Amino acid sequence: MSPITRILVLLLAIGGGMVYKQINQLWGDLPAPKLDLEEWWGDEAEPKDYEAYVANTSEVINNRLSYPEATINDLIAQLNRTLRLTPPLEGVAFEYGFNSDYLKELVKYWRDDYLPRWREREVFLWQFNQFTTDIQGLRMHFLHLMVYDQNKVGKQHYPVLLLHGWPGSVREFYDFIHLLHQSNLDESNKYIFNVIVPSMPGYAWSQGTSRPGLGPAQVAVVMRNLMLRLGYKKFFVQGGDWGSIVGSHLATLFPENVLGYHSNMCNNLSPKSQLKGLLASFWPSLYAPSGYEDFFFPKSREFNYLIEESGYFHLQATKPDTIGAALTDNPVGLAAYILEKFSTWTNPGYRSLADGGITKRYKLDALLDNLMIYYLTNSITTSQRLYAEAYTKEQRELRLERVPTSVPTGCARFKHDIMQFLDAQLEYKYKNLIHSTYYKNGGHFAALEVPQVLYKDFIEFVKKVERKFKIPTL
Repeated sequence: MSPITRILVLLLAIGGGMVYKQINQLWGDLPAPKLDLEEWWGDEAEPKDYEAYVANTSEVINNRLSYPEATINDLIAQLNRTLRLTPPLEGVAFEYGFNSDYLKELVKYWRDDYLPRWREREVFLWQFNQFTTDIQGLRMHFLHLMVYDQNKVGKQHYPVLLLHGWPGSVREFYDFIHLLHQSNLDESNKYIFNVIVPSMPGYAWSQGTSRPGLGPAQVAVVMRNLMLRLGYKKFFVQGGDWGSIVGSHLATLFPENVLGYHSNMCNNLSPKSQLKGLLASFWPSLYAPSGYEDFFFPKSREFNYLIEESGYFHLQATKPDTIGAALTDNPVGLAAYILEKFSTWTNPGYRSLADGGITKRYKLDALLDNLMIYYLTNSITTSQRLYAEAYTKEQRELRLERVPTSVPTGCARFKHDIMQFLDAQLEYKYKNLIHSTYYKNGGHFAALEVPQVLYKDFIEFVKKVERKFKIPTL
């Protein structure tokens, strides 16, 4: 090789290396960021001795939260006011939002049937052990169901953390909890779980922060610290909506603690993933499993759907306090705003139905239980702030979508969910995507809508984790 040729080869190598470095900076995997595991979110001044704070506030208190009759009577009085609702347009059902004619029927049922039975519903809501404890300055609420030793006999036994989203609550999981925690479902059932179900910070009875910066990554730290407080060093995670985001961050930031991450809203918004999704739209059969192409394609349908249904998202990510003020002490408006999501996100086809198809897949009492949690705890504003915190400059700079995780991952896709991601997109982040399933019935709120299906899917995932990673029962 001549000297000139050698120089050209060297220059090409250097240039190629520089190009690769630039591409890798824009597209490549990144190391996990270091977050402050003791970051303070409480209203009080941050303690000088954090270890002493933990020692003094580590008590877990068993609570049964209840509301005086005056609170319920005041709500009934509000619902008794004359509704000055604008009639729907001719021939319009839920296409413009919650149909005002059906809203009148709903309010009547809430006021005249549901609320007179409130003490009965209250007993139902408190059927599980409810606790609070201080984590990083916030009073955190959670359900905690522990397995007695005699029920562990002959069973595989693990802890599982269930994470809800918006506009849901711990109420979404009630049927799912029973399935996870009961030892006598049938003779073939070999699994039983300690179940931990926290209310997200700012949701329901979990305290919201008064300081900016509590985004999904920081919530993941809070959840991990809660699990450690309860004595769980290793656990499974299951979640949808914000629960899927926080669960993913848990698996990414704390792989040593997460036995497996299972989600019914798997996603990856990294640049590589989005490019792969675009390329796949030109050759769907190369990427989508046979028989399930319509989960993902055509992309134009998904794009149009997101444009139509993401108005709430932009409001809450930019002006959560404005929309929160409009909904606070406004039970009828709150009902329309929240319950509309249980129509459209369950099945977009329900928009053409006069009642939004709300009772096709859910019991009305279950939806009103969830609504009452938001109303009684006055948590609509603090719950919506998570959207704004998720899109700050500081949160974006964490770039967690580009940080891979080796934690075993399972994805259950329900056809009518808000968005879908191909395995080829998810595998950039989830290096051990060992479980991928598809269900043609079901939408965004799978734990509430199809708990049996979600339970069986989760158990199949746990079995695969056991086989591939030989984890010991805990």
